[in-house]
Amino acid sequence: MAQSSTATNQDLNKARNTAFELAEPDNPYSHITPSAVDYLPAVGFFRIGQPIQGALTLGVMAFFLVVILSNQFLFWGGLKSFFTSMLLLFVSFKDLKDVFTVDILEFWIASIYCLVGFFGTWWLSVKIYRKKLAVGKQTKASMSLSQIAWREFKKRTIAVVAMCIAAVLYSVALLAPMLSPYDPNAQQDFIVTALQPPGTTLDCFFLKEAEAQTIPLRDGTDFASSLTNSLITQNYALRFRGETERKLIVNSYRIESNNLIYKQGSREKTLPLSELKTNPDGSPVIEKKFYLMGTDQYGRDIFSRVIYGSRISLSIGFLVVAIAITLGMILGVVSGFFGGWVDTLIMRLVDVLQAFPSLFLILIIIASFGNSIFLIVVTIAFTSWMGVSRLVRSQVLSLKEQEFVQAARALGLSNARIIFKHLVPNSLTPVIIAATLRIGGIILTEAALSFLGLGVQPPTASWGNIINEGRDNLLNHWWISTFPGLAIVLTVVCFNLVGDGVRDALDPRQRE
Repeated sequence: MAQSSTATNQDLNKARNTAFELAEPDNPYSHITPSAVDYLPAVGFFRIGQPIQGALTLGVMAFFLVVILSNQFLFWGGLKSFFTSMLLLFVSFKDLKDVFTVDILEFWIASIYCLVGFFGTWWLSVKIYRKKLAVGKQTKASMSLSQIAWREFKKRTIAVVAMCIAAVLYSVALLAPMLSPYDPNAQQDFIVTALQPPGTTLDCFFLKEAEAQTIPLRDGTDFASSLTNSLITQNYALRFRGETERKLIVNSYRIESNNLIYKQGSREKTLPLSELKTNPDGSPVIEKKFYLMGTDQYGRDIFSRVIYGSRISLSIGFLVVAIAITLGMILGVVSGFFGGWVDTLIMRLVDVLQAFPSLFLILIIIASFGNSIFLIVVTIAFTSWMGVSRLVRSQVLSLKEQEFVQAARALGLSNARIIFKHLVPNSLTPVIIAATLRIGGIILTEAALSFLGLGVQPPTASWGNIINEGRDNLLNHWWISTFPGLAIVLTVVCFNLVGDGVRDALDPRQRE
């Protein structure tokens, strides 16, 4: 009797919990009156008792604001270059084509991302607050599948932290020109700067002579020529980060009379002070060059190269996964839905491609056709879609026998409508899990190719080729390969943890 009574009580408690989940609760924020201060960033979150979300909002906005204020020349210069280029596009496309270079895009992206990040975070915080104020606390019955998955994902602290770190890594990649202290490819006085250990500080003087300008100014006086000259001048200043004077980096120096006596390596040289840029009091301008992670054998800053290398590694990982997932979904859906000879043909192609070692196949393709970034992305994607197609095919084979698909066929819906409205949305769960888990592997593949010299070619920085450049100096100059290696480890671990969290959040058996 006691066991029966206990079981009955458990059933009643379960029924009460289910009823509570299905019932719409009273809005806990109904007593809060909207006001004008709600439009200030994060204020709404503090008003409804969610200080963590409010602090996170303020933290993100503060980050973008600090980046803007500490790099005002690059920020405003990037925006000016962008809008001048857009205006010149309509005024004289030929002139824009003559003077435009791809390296300026990174400054445009960084400036626009700062604006979007700051004001987008502000707008999103206000929108979420107003939605919470109107809807209140949602129950399972009123949530969509994505909302339930997001709620479950947030319960996994490690996955959330990993996702935040991954978001920071992508932000660092987009803001590379503003976060890196130096040009990643600059080789300045490498007799002094080469193979300096982490934490080294060197003295830098500025000459009155300016750096060479590779694109000449136009001679015309019309509006198109003036606009072109303005763009050339702006882009020239951006490339040198506002420091267009030639630099002189020294180990040590002393000033005697009107001469600067400086030492570079074992050499001692003399330079008249009249050739140096000076302060208003007549003393030469001296800047301290600090190398947080040291320098490589060419005197290039490792910290700047690691930041710029994240752009290559992270973008290749994202693009390859996007292409592989898209291709795998298309072929998997077609194979599973139509069956017959179509299914046989696609699956035999998958079997043949999976029989080849993927890295060996990538090496053959790159060795035969070259190693541009575009070819690397296409090649890795071409060897990564087979597993996704098998996952999607198995899902479609199961789904097409379900009652809702049979009903759609009975109603006379076209195959395309059944595929895109019913089969694809219901096959996304394993695809999303596969995508998040594959990004880490793709980054490792790109790093391996660059390490072997078949990936992104120097001087363009990627984590793999930075490690390759330091492999001969691992004992004496460990920092060259160590820091990009740690960046790869951190990135891959974060994406794997995010993938595990997404898998658990989308699995009904793992939900509490």
